[in-house]
Amino acid sequence: LINAKPVAAAIKEFFGSSQLSQFMDQNNPLSEVTHKRRVSALGPGGLTRERAGFEVRDVHPTHYGRVCTIETPEGPNIGLINSLAVFARTNQYGFLETPYRKVLDGKVSDDVEYLSAIEENEYVIAQANALTDAKNMLTEQFVPCRFQGESLLKPPAEVHFMDVSPMQTVSVAAALVPFLEHDDANRALMGANMQRQAVPTLRSQKPLVGTGIERAVARDSGVTVNALRGGVIEQI
Repeated sequence: LINAKPVAAAIKEFFGSSQLSQFMDQNNPLSEVTHKRRVSALGPGGLTRERAGFEVRDVHPTHYGRVCTIETPEGPNIGLINSLAVFARTNQYGFLETPYRKVLDGKVSDDVEYLSAIEENEYVIAQANALTDAKNMLTEQFVPCRFQGESLLKPPAEVHFMDVSPMQTVSVAAALVPFLEHDDANRALMGANMQRQAVPTLRSQKPLVGTGIERAVARDSGVTVNALRGGVIEQI
């Protein structure tokens, strides 16, 4: 026999008064997606704003591909509230993982493997923009890689994995900023955050410049009506 009262009380306490239970930000489709993908170091069992020092808030090599290095609030919560990277996922133990393409004897395969920060430490990983030929072989004599937090050059035969995409390090909001790699980090942070405050217009127009991820954000936000087949809208 199970007494339901303590269970009900715990659920009510979490959804009613917990720091981690919040009203969803429904300003626009992006703000919804971003709010659902938020990672917080605050709350029960976590840190407090007052006690959190610079080391905790700073960017760490293990953030790569798991937590966005750009998107975070500008105020007292800076570095304590982060956003999941585009391709990041949690494994069965609650650790964040990021995908990599396998490289065998200098050939980049289509096999994708998810690695946690601990597992990643043992492998030599090339960047997503490493040059390959028609047969997917790494063409450079020395490939720019990273290994145990260091950047180094390695011959193709010594490379174990390769990044899936250049936008793997950033969040959904940061991936929507065109020419992000040419921006100052502080301005990129402001741009990523301010997109969430945009008010939807009555007659929306598509932007002249985009990054190509806009469609995925709109579709996955769940606020749009998606037609299963192509056609023409005759009446609303």
